[in-house]
Amino acid sequence: MTKPTLILDPDWRQMDELFSPAARSVLFATYTVIWGQDGPIPHRLLHDELPNAAVLIAANPVVDQATIDRAPHLKAVIEVSGSFPDTIDYAACAAAGIEVLTCAPGFRQSVAEMGLAMALAGGRGLVSEHEAFRHGRENWLSDNENTDFTLFGARVGFIGFGQIAQEICRLMAPFAPDILAYDPWLPDAVATQFGAQLTDLDDVLAQARCLFVAAVPTRENHHLLGADKLALMPQDALLILLSRAHLVDFAALTECVRAGRIRAAIDVFPHEPVPADDPIRQLGNAIFSPHRAAAVAGGRQLIGDMIIDDLAHIMAGDATRRLGLADAEKIASLAGVGDAAQVTSMAKER
Repeated sequence: MTKPTLILDPDWRQMDELFSPAARSVLFATYTVIWGQDGPIPHRLLHDELPNAAVLIAANPVVDQATIDRAPHLKAVIEVSGSFPDTIDYAACAAAGIEVLTCAPGFRQSVAEMGLAMALAGGRGLVSEHEAFRHGRENWLSDNENTDFTLFGARVGFIGFGQIAQEICRLMAPFAPDILAYDPWLPDAVATQFGAQLTDLDDVLAQARCLFVAAVPTRENHHLLGADKLALMPQDALLILLSRAHLVDFAALTECVRAGRIRAAIDVFPHEPVPADDPIRQLGNAIFSPHRAAAVAGGRQLIGDMIIDDLAHIMAGDATRRLGLADAEKIASLAGVGDAAQVTSMAKER
């Protein structure tokens, strides 16, 4: 039996970053893998193999009508950067019956783990007390009641309640938090499944002791959290920014944290790397992570496992998917392409 042909161009990512040894073995045993190496696929090889390809997997897939015309057997395009890029003609893919899938759900475990770490570190003052200790200003046996809090029974808010937020909820379950969420895309039944109460944005902001920002960037939510919305947060509340910086007015956030109104734990920034003279670097009331929420050895290999599973379903004609499937309405509203390109550029620099 002839194995389906799969073009695999992971660049700028690495093969070992995406696939565990076991997943890689399954992939190469089940499919005729074209390229499947670190570094960019040679253009001529891609051009010559498209007519045979059932699946295209790439960090930067370019799929226009000419590509589709050259690939009559193409069933699916899977991007492995982390968001739907603007280099794909989604309408043409839909018309040709080609699925477009994103690997974004494969980040959920590693990013959720970092989110929980930030909540624990921020809530218990680990970073601030560490710095105080280094300078001889530590607070022995102090509750630090104005800033520190426990996650046990805490009121935790989410802006965006997709797979990362849901994974954070799963990890926090032993703490039995009171969960509020704002997500205009989410069905009530999904929120209920995770013990979350869907409510409006202002309500989440006003009540959450710990607030996770984990929404997908859209045209409508650019600078969703400006000075007026940040002012609704309780004194000394902790804001944890895990999704795109697109959602936050960073000038307003910097001022709010500098003034001691709220505290923050931040993994993503409007400009990366952050300029050396950026005022945000001087904030003492924040925890900073240089876009490393998913950066841990093996932390992205869930992507490979999901790809293996979804490929099996695609070849069997089964509609079950673990990766994110492009939806015409949502794609039309997305505004994260610039951020994705920025991350890609940074990864190449590394």
